[in-house]
Amino acid sequence: MGLFDLFRRRQNQDADYRLYGAIVDQARLPAFYSNCGVPDTVNGRFDLIGLHAYLVMRCLKGMANERGTGLSQRLFDIMFTDMDRNLREMGVGDLSVGKKVKAMAKAFYGRVKAYDEGLAGGPEALEDALRRNLFIETEPRDEDVAKMAAYLSQSVAASSSWTIEALEEGRLQFLAPPPMTETNGATQEESA
Repeated sequence: MGLFDLFRRRQNQDADYRLYGAIVDQARLPAFYSNCGVPDTVNGRFDLIGLHAYLVMRCLKGMANERGTGLSQRLFDIMFTDMDRNLREMGVGDLSVGKKVKAMAKAFYGRVKAYDEGLAGGPEALEDALRRNLFIETEPRDEDVAKMAAYLSQSVAASSSWTIEALEEGRLQFLAPPPMTETNGATQEESA
């Protein structure tokens, strides 16, 4: 392995982390919590990161090539390494971190299956999948679930324009989060 191979591997690794960073940045946007009723909890934040990772990994899977498969696996590894680190920072004991990360990975795979089935089944099926997963900790309002279902469907459609080259460079553009719902000419925030 030459010096240029080491440099290229480091560049790829940095791009992989930028890609994951873009996912986390999108999931941290306050509008998802304030406008869409996603629970602002540890689990709610994990689920929103998972939802955006799902979008990217679904796109990569659709590319059906080794580059997409490899990037998807690296992204998964980075995500769960980050989850491990976060659990440790939150004070979870070393002996239980592995079990918790394993449970989180299992939950993520369950959500992937639920979102795939929801997207294939139409708006009602997708809303049901979101209720059981993204909104598991709360009793969401129907309009919040509908907004997130529309966001997910539109995001899947928009992801068809993502290229492997852009994703490998850590570049992607998510859609804006759904806006605040208007009630009688005023936003929810103004009427509260």
